[in-house]
Amino acid sequence: MNETILVAGGGISGLTAAVEAVEAGFDVLLVEKEPSLGGRVAQLNLYFPKLCPPGCGLEIVFKRLAANSRFRLLTSAEVIAVSGGEGSFEVVVSLKPTFVKENCTGCGRCAEACPAERPNTFNFGLDRTKAIYLPHRLAFLYRYVIDGEACWGPSCSRCAEACPYGAIDLEMEPRTLFLKTGSVIWAAGWDPYDTARLGNYGGGRYPNVITNMMLERMAAPDGPTSGKILRPSDRREPASIAFVQCAGSRDENHLRTCSGVCCLVSLKQAAYVRERYPETRLAMFYIDIRARGFYEDFYAGVRERTGIELIKGKPGEIREDTATGNLLVLVENQLNGRVMEKVFELVVLAAGMAPSPLCSGIPASARDRDGFVRPVLAPGFYAAGCATRPMEVAPSVRSGAAAALRAVQWVGRRGHGC
Repeated sequence: MNETILVAGGGISGLTAAVEAVEAGFDVLLVEKEPSLGGRVAQLNLYFPKLCPPGCGLEIVFKRLAANSRFRLLTSAEVIAVSGGEGSFEVVVSLKPTFVKENCTGCGRCAEACPAERPNTFNFGLDRTKAIYLPHRLAFLYRYVIDGEACWGPSCSRCAEACPYGAIDLEMEPRTLFLKTGSVIWAAGWDPYDTARLGNYGGGRYPNVITNMMLERMAAPDGPTSGKILRPSDRREPASIAFVQCAGSRDENHLRTCSGVCCLVSLKQAAYVRERYPETRLAMFYIDIRARGFYEDFYAGVRERTGIELIKGKPGEIREDTATGNLLVLVENQLNGRVMEKVFELVVLAAGMAPSPLCSGIPASARDRDGFVRPVLAPGFYAAGCATRPMEVAPSVRSGAAAALRAVQWVGRRGHGC
């Protein structure tokens, strides 16, 4: 009887599930499609409501996992099929070549020698890296990886020549693994809704219309602008910023449900923007402010400290002034019925939380209308975190722990013949 627990996804819920299960005495294999762990949390500038950096929690979890001999890890790996059941699942994993071997020390000499570049996907394309790059500052594993589409291939080989450890293998091939495991935890996470589909907001067309996750990367000290909020069009600090809520959510044409966390994210962002730029004019366009429970105090505090203008109304259109890059926001104020036209130098779309494309591999009968999966998919097969619904960091941690508890109970019972 295979007593290994496989966790698909290395975001905060998958990491929590892995560390809880492995410290309960079970073998855990974590499979992550990106080259390093941390998921969306690693891309954040600050958590809320404490407003502390994500490294505070991630580094502790990484240390606990690295110290446990029952933990194994596959990065740049994607679960493409799960079959079987009853304590003996068959899992197919596709391994993408990274062209860098395990003896990489992270010295960076390869990147210094590399002549090719790529858009930095971790920073949502706001800057560029070399074709061989370190995923991010907190990367675990701390190992360089090569973007096969950007690399010039064996005809170049400058990175391999520069590596003093022989860690570059430009002939590395993709592989497929066929694994058996006692239980599966599906923690595939979420993606920001594609705002390019919001044509009336100029998403993907107007450079100064960005998403809330792009703002997080700008504000992060290790981000593309070293913590400065700059307009992508001219790299200038904006004198006015608008936050547009429900960009792609609560909309029958896009995501029908509320993402639940976007209002709090925008309030958090308004707080740190105000702290850095005391004179910047801030406004938020909203349908409803979703700040339930003790977050009501957080909302009230941000509103008082920042002086942000709150406008109840969902903008119908955003237009760009091509000469200045400024943005005209057209909206009907629902409190007085007046149509307003306001100009801002930067607009931040609170993009809805969409399920990871990996969730599309789960049968439609186990997914809701927006594509999120059920917490219990089958005996021994459980889902956690934002794979099940939009949620913030704290409930994602609780969800990961709950999935681990289910998995260890199931594997434990099966292992003892119960």
